[in-house]
Amino acid sequence: MLFASDCELVNLNPSLGFVNFTSLQYLDLFNNLFSHEIPNWFSNLTTSLLYLDLARNYLRGEIPTSIFNLQKLDSLFLYSNKIIGKIPESLGQLKHLTYLNMLDNSFSGPIPSSIGNLSYLEGLWLSENQLNGTIPKTIGLLSNLEYLFVGDNFLTGTVDEGHFTKLSKLEYLDISHTHLFFNVKSNWVPPFQLTTITMSSCKIGPNFPMWLQTQRSVRHLLLSKSEISDKAPGWFWNWTSNIKIIDLSDNQIEGDVSEIVLNSHFINLRSNHFKGQMPQLSTNVQELNIANNSISGPISSFMCQKMNRKNQVMVLDASNNLLTGALPHCWKYWQSLTHLDLGSNDISGRIPYSLGSLVALQSLHLQNNSISGDIPSSLKKCSNLSLIDIGENLLSGAIPPWIGEMTNLTILRLTSNGFKGHIPLQICQLSSLIVLDLANNSLSGHIPNCLKNISAMTIPTPRFEAQYSYDYLGGLYYYGGTYLENLKLVPKGLELEYEENLGFVKMIDLSSNNLSGSIPSEISVLSELCFLNLSRNQLIGKIPEKIGIMKKLESIDLSQNHLSGEIPLSLSSLTFLSRLNLSYNNLSGKIPLGSQLQTFDAFSYIGNPQLCGNPLPKNCTIGEESQNRTPIGKTEEDSNNSNFYIGMGVGFAVGFWTVCGVLFFNRTWRHAYFKFFDDMKDCIYVATVLNVNWLLEKLRSCHL
Repeated sequence: MLFASDCELVNLNPSLGFVNFTSLQYLDLFNNLFSHEIPNWFSNLTTSLLYLDLARNYLRGEIPTSIFNLQKLDSLFLYSNKIIGKIPESLGQLKHLTYLNMLDNSFSGPIPSSIGNLSYLEGLWLSENQLNGTIPKTIGLLSNLEYLFVGDNFLTGTVDEGHFTKLSKLEYLDISHTHLFFNVKSNWVPPFQLTTITMSSCKIGPNFPMWLQTQRSVRHLLLSKSEISDKAPGWFWNWTSNIKIIDLSDNQIEGDVSEIVLNSHFINLRSNHFKGQMPQLSTNVQELNIANNSISGPISSFMCQKMNRKNQVMVLDASNNLLTGALPHCWKYWQSLTHLDLGSNDISGRIPYSLGSLVALQSLHLQNNSISGDIPSSLKKCSNLSLIDIGENLLSGAIPPWIGEMTNLTILRLTSNGFKGHIPLQICQLSSLIVLDLANNSLSGHIPNCLKNISAMTIPTPRFEAQYSYDYLGGLYYYGGTYLENLKLVPKGLELEYEENLGFVKMIDLSSNNLSGSIPSEISVLSELCFLNLSRNQLIGKIPEKIGIMKKLESIDLSQNHLSGEIPLSLSSLTFLSRLNLSYNNLSGKIPLGSQLQTFDAFSYIGNPQLCGNPLPKNCTIGEESQNRTPIGKTEEDSNNSNFYIGMGVGFAVGFWTVCGVLFFNRTWRHAYFKFFDDMKDCIYVATVLNVNWLLEKLRSCHL
């Protein structure tokens, strides 16, 4: 045996003196730093090799043919590399192969039909590649197969009963995220009993898959985006009672869920056509996402019913439904909640003081309802809150200063309410804030200078690569708790919904208030800010000169204020800027020339009578152009170049007269100087008549 996993080796070197390759049976090089092609010296190994693990490296190139000469190979693990090319038909020569894991590479082409020769095969992992074509029916001959993972490829065609003819031992099936059509008869009785069914993002519908009823051992059922547009049959909900994870999201499944009892740990019924009142929950349920359906009835009936009082729910998303009534006072029964989303319903009344008892709460979505009153001070007890979205309601009063104590807040969205008073300075203590949306209220006073203290808007968001967990066979573990935060924002004048990329949005929106004073120059410190909207206020003064150092800005809206002065030249250096609105202010002078500013149409600048230049139809007069910092038609760079040439001219003059002065006052140097040039006259003559190459050669011959 040779085990060298997790050793950070960087080179596959066959000349390891202590290894007897003629008797090697196990070679484990898992999780090292190999970044070259798989060497062809495997042909030198003994044909008695049983186990070869090269997984989790950076190996590239194609699989060498020598590997398929290892006739006794039992286990071959190549997953999580950068291997390319087709899987050759010679794979069928490895007739003793039991486990073949090649997922997470860049294999292309079809799955070879010779795979049907691998009669001992128990596990096949080909997911997360670029395979195309159809699944060969010879795969149905693998009578020992337990794991079949071919998802996340470009596979096409139909999968029918013939693909499973002898797969009586199959337990794990993954054909998700392909273009396959799972087309079997409604009365089909499969030969297998599956534990995990993963068929998301491939076509199963429109009919509900009735064959599921024959499966008595299912623990994971993932059928999201599978084009099912049918009613859930009566047997289905009782059948799911032993399933841990159910995902039926993004289909068009119908049914009344009022009388059902859900028992699974993680349930995602989002974006379907379910109706009725909220279902009942057993104590096993940890996550329920039933958003974007037609669930109705009072929210308090669900939250306070006796059966739900011992719940262990951590995530509850019932947003975008038809729920009514006031928020209940029975939150003491929901102490496990970390994420609560009741947004976009018809909930009314006040935010109850008892909501502050949810001390584990990390995100609170109550947006787009009819909730009134003020923000209860009990919410400051929820110190783990990182997201508060209570926008689009009827809330009033002042934004409480204690909100600055909620130091874990990253998103604060209070837009479209009736909040009055000043923006509390304590908001500047929220150093982790990436979204501050106070738009469309009645806030007054100045924009706080201390916004510069929000450090999360000054440092880049780290981009972590998704990490997967594999068992010893390389099979992907499916963990629950898949809930993704989502938030609707208006970063560029259009409402957009953010989920996976929410952490990269950095935004300040204070638009449509009664804010006065000038835009604080300190705001330019927020170098990672992407979206800035201060429009429709009473702001005066100039646009900050250093706004151009906010290099990540994609959208700026300062329209409908009373801003004056010229547009800062630095604005033209914002290369990511795709939306600019400076309209209806008192700006003057010429629009600066730059790579971005002339790409916007006139609507970005209209309503500024003293503004001129492209793209406005008004041309600048000489007087208006002279107000700019640079001469006519020149940019700041041109000015710097002019200064350079002026300096060069002065330097030349000084140098010239210095040399002349020395020659005038020193006879010896003067004679030597003119004798040198007399010797050089032939070379200088050559310089006037010959090309550059000749000139260089002649100068070298003159010892220059």
